[in-house]
Amino acid sequence: MSASGLTAAVFSVSSSLVASAKCRGQCGFLRKPELLALKPLRSFRKTLISPSRKDTVAMALISKPLEVCVKASTTTPNTIGDCPFCQRILLTLEEKHLPYDMKLIDLAKKPDWFLKINPEGKVPVLNLEDQWISDSDVIAQLLEEKYPEPSLATPPEKASVGSKIFSTFISFLKSKDPNDGTEQELLKELGSFNDYIKENGPFVNGKGLSAADLSLAPKLYHLEIVLGYYKKWSVPESLPYVQSYMKKEELSMQTTIPISKGRLEMACEWLHSK
Repeated sequence: MSASGLTAAVFSVSSSLVASAKCRGQCGFLRKPELLALKPLRSFRKTLISPSRKDTVAMALISKPLEVCVKASTTTPNTIGDCPFCQRILLTLEEKHLPYDMKLIDLAKKPDWFLKINPEGKVPVLNLEDQWISDSDVIAQLLEEKYPEPSLATPPEKASVGSKIFSTFISFLKSKDPNDGTEQELLKELGSFNDYIKENGPFVNGKGLSAADLSLAPKLYHLEIVLGYYKKWSVPESLPYVQSYMKKEELSMQTTIPISKGRLEMACEWLHSK
């Protein structure tokens, strides 16, 4: 479970956006943050501006915005929290130009209506054809099947590329023993990804953005911020293709989520929730 500038992982939404979250963003890739003060959206509006044919087709398939429940920040009111799985689904909705109604869920105090539609209480969940769907993998697949344009399909043989990076990142983050091998395991996975992108990039599926990138990008960004803060660790220069993948901007991705949360704020949220 549960690019353009590879997509940053902490997606912060302004109060006005939350209040009227029938949204679509228009911007290029986000640049590498300086305390996460990232490039703002050129436009983030309830209606489409000069929609392309694909945008029009996608909009025509939807009678109302898709409802999506995501984690609320534990440190900042009216902002999305530190969940790369929720961020993945928001990015997917944005990249497919689908209007959505975002609902921020306080996971420490889940509202009754949320538990009624989703007894497990996990996020993200998406309302698709009056059915609430959980698990980011399932949601992304169903969105691809129902709204195939623009395609984000990842060939099966490439779907697992980079899939072990996040788990090895978590192990290294939690480790208190510098000699337990967790850092080496993370470097091994990042090294494999570096070699893959060198031969097959710039994205997982070659020249085009795919669902695999939208899944991996937020996780890599969390890795960069959290390990940088807690362990003073960063992706080494010996892995230039990983670094490039994380920094790419203004390539094929035309939409993303606005970000304004600071590094310390994000790190504190991880401390409180992990």
